[in-house]
Formats: sequence, structure tokens, C-alpha cells
Amino acid sequence: MKIDDILFAFIFAGVFLSAILYVLFGQITVRKLRKNPKTKHELGMEYASGWDIINVAQALALPRSWSRKLENSQLSFMNSNSELLFKYTSKFDRFLAAIFYWLLMISGLSGALLVLLNAIGVFNE
Repeated sequence: MKIDDILFAFIFAGVFLSAILYVLFGQITVRKLRKNPKTKHELGMEYASGWDIINVAQALALPRSWSRKLENSQLSFMNSNSELLFKYTSKFDRFLAAIFYWLLMISGLSGALLVLLNAIGVFNE
């Protein structure tokens, strides 16, 4: 078995697990936040259906200082309000958000890197 096949298997496992966590996080946490009138309109801009799940996960997973910088920028309407989300979520919700968001980012960026390395011929024999 070649190294690129092994890397692909690990990346695919990460993508598959992040897809499962995406559904779980959306059903457990974001559904609760959508029903709350105080947080309903603070989940960020939705480019496509379900994008607010990623916005909420990002707001809960990134360090607070980074979230504050995003909220104070001119594009703040695109991001979730992290202060309000921290008030209405539990530690389990934040843990689930961190696991989901970082697994999504790592597997997505690793997949793109694998494609790039394959395209430039790193894995050719």
C-alpha cells in the first residue's frame, strides 16, 4: 500500500466523522439556538442552508480573542455572536463544537494539501 493511499484513508475517515458530527452538532446545539428568540438572529450569515452550523461551531471553537476580532471587523454580520452563544450553550455544546470544527478544518485542509502534492508529483514512483 502506497503512502498516498494511507493518507487518503485517514483524511477520508476524518471527513466522514466530521460529517456525522455536523449533523449531531446541528441537531443538538444549533437547533436549540434557532428556537431561542435571543439567539435566533445572531447565528451569522447563511451562504447556503446549514452554514449557520459552521458559523456557530467556529464562534465556539476559536479562541475568544479571535472571535472578538472577527466581531469587530466590517464583515461582522457574517459571523456568529460568540459572547451571546457562550451564554446560551453548555460545556458539552462547546466541546462538541470544538471537536467538529477542528476535525472539519484539519481534514478539509489535509485533503486539499494531498491533492496539491499529488498534482505536483510528490507521490509518483
